[in-house]
Amino acid sequence: MLILGGMPLFYLELALGQFYRSGCISIWRYICPLFKGVGFGICVIASYMSFYYNTIISTAIYYIFASFTSELPWANCNNTWNTYNCSTNATSTGAENHVSPAEEYYTRSVLEFHKSSGIDDLGPPRWQFVCGLLLVFFMVYFALWKGPKSSGKAVWVTAISPFIVLFILLIRGLTLEGSSEGLRYFLTPDWERLLDGEVWSDAAAQVFFSLGPGFGVLMALASYNPFDNNFYRDALLTSFINFFASFLSGLVVFSVLGYLSFVTGKDVKDVVQDGPGLVFVAYPTAIATMPGAQFWSVLFFIMLASLGLDSTFGGLEAILTAISDEWPQLFGSHRKLFCLGICAYCFLGSLPTTTYGGQYVITLLDFFGPTIAILFIVFVEAAAMCWFYGVRRISNDVNKMLGHKPGPFWVVCWVCISPVFILAIFVLTLASYKPLELGPYVFPQWSVGLGWILTASSILCIPGYMVYKLAITKGNFWTRVKKCIEPEEYFLDPAEAIALKNGHGKDHPECNDIFKEGGQTI
Repeated sequence: MLILGGMPLFYLELALGQFYRSGCISIWRYICPLFKGVGFGICVIASYMSFYYNTIISTAIYYIFASFTSELPWANCNNTWNTYNCSTNATSTGAENHVSPAEEYYTRSVLEFHKSSGIDDLGPPRWQFVCGLLLVFFMVYFALWKGPKSSGKAVWVTAISPFIVLFILLIRGLTLEGSSEGLRYFLTPDWERLLDGEVWSDAAAQVFFSLGPGFGVLMALASYNPFDNNFYRDALLTSFINFFASFLSGLVVFSVLGYLSFVTGKDVKDVVQDGPGLVFVAYPTAIATMPGAQFWSVLFFIMLASLGLDSTFGGLEAILTAISDEWPQLFGSHRKLFCLGICAYCFLGSLPTTTYGGQYVITLLDFFGPTIAILFIVFVEAAAMCWFYGVRRISNDVNKMLGHKPGPFWVVCWVCISPVFILAIFVLTLASYKPLELGPYVFPQWSVGLGWILTASSILCIPGYMVYKLAITKGNFWTRVKKCIEPEEYFLDPAEAIALKNGHGKDHPECNDIFKEGGQTI
């Protein structure tokens, strides 16, 4: 998935973003204007993600403050939120009807999940999470308000500090008894799971969420690079670091889960939880049994919040750059005010996730917001860039920036492997669709219908803009189509632009009345 799907698209988006110095909307005027709806769809998906992702970050911040106590609040069952089912031996054999203190703390104290009966009974926003969201968006705004000048400084902290914490946690995890069993479980492949379509769908989501192709982040950040920046090196290095970070995180988590398995006497597979349960229940359960639990808890949740903020910076920067590049006079020249408006919009959209039933909203948004739609949009993006704009043009663009063309592996991936591979995963995801559930709760049909509307809202941006573009283009149908699949403007690299400006190369085949030097019209 990483080699055939993630890395080729990562490389491709960096190349075109750097060459055309544009975000995910305006870049299509240089590539294939008919597919400009891809950029709008990406912005819709990014906004949906911001509605719930930042609430998860605020939950991590909540745990940070909760850890500054003489004893972690999820270490025992002697609290007002605990029930008769709470047991410190809840994960041991024969205690199926019991729950751990960490689980009751998360569901009954932090979320107060028991006060909601379903998605149609959300309740009011909880002030703790609202304050947490305000803190998150406060940090996001001042990290992004000045563009790369401010976000670049923030990323130095949010991107590097998690690695330091991960190494510290790994060393601690490896010294725990039973950690080897957790690592053995993590590193032993289960080949039969390869036949499960859900596994491939989850793998695709992991690659795209972690690397970033299809979310507009790569094009947005690459657009600020110098024209001759070695993005090929950046693509390989970043992909390797991303893989290493994911692998390192797995070692950290499963070394501690192995310890938890040893303490409880259960198999590792029986203490593993997916989703929020892993970071807010299973891992805190293990931390609570360690000496110096408060220190390890603060360290872990600071790392979690830093990773989340780093992703949020990228996601919202993609929206800001895309819209600012498309309408520079309206939004680009008022960056600070526009950034404030985006943060306010995302904050208001996040409020339903802060309610008692917020987990129902998060589950709905997580599944129907990005998971399905991003696969389709990435396929269309890859097909438009590689089949309509063409690999030959892409290779020439790369050659102008790096002095050499892409190797055969990248060309083959762009031409056939990556688009077809992603389309196959998209079809497999639809074929393996199961009714949406959260524990024993099955989502009602009206909420599932609302979820499909969310999915369609980003996907339909593509055909919707196609209809609009064809309608405003003059000529008969085939003339319109031909005009819409050819670039509206041609972008000259700085050397060509300077030569033309000095009176040389006036017969350049790509010279129109308007050309650019370093992203600025001259």
